[in-house]
Amino acid sequence: MASIFTRIIQGEIPCYKIAENDQFIAFLDINPVAKGHTLVVPKVEIDYLFDQPDDVLAAMLPFAKKIARAIDEVTGCIRTGIIVEGLEVPHSHLHLIPIYPARKGFSLGIKSSVSKDDMSLIAEQIRSKVQL
Repeated sequence: MASIFTRIIQGEIPCYKIAENDQFIAFLDINPVAKGHTLVVPKVEIDYLFDQPDDVLAAMLPFAKKIARAIDEVTGCIRTGIIVEGLEVPHSHLHLIPIYPARKGFSLGIKSSVSKDDMSLIAEQIRSKVQL
C-alpha cells in the first residue's frame, strides 16, 4: 500500500506544495511545529533514509538547501533546522523547520497552530522564493 507521501506525489491527496523536480517534492507539514515547517520527500518510496541510493542522498541536501533558503527569506527565522526522524510515515523524508527567536528549540511532539489560510499564504510566499 502506498504511503501518504506517495499518494501526495501522485496527486491523490492535496498538499501545500513548495517545489518539485524529477527526484523530490517539498510541501508544508500539515502538523507543523513552526510556521513554514516543510517536508522534503524523495519521489521513490523507500522507508529508511539510509536505504536510499547514494545519488538520491547526494541530491537531497542541495534540493533541501534551496527550500531552506526560501524559508529563511520568507519567515524571517534565525535559521532553518533539519530533522531526520522517519518514524511517523514509512517513506524517508527531511523536516525543514524554521527556528524563531522566541522559541529557539523545537520538538516534533509540540505542534503549532497554523490556519489553512496561513498555510496557503506561507506556501505561496516560500514557493515564490525557491530557485531550483
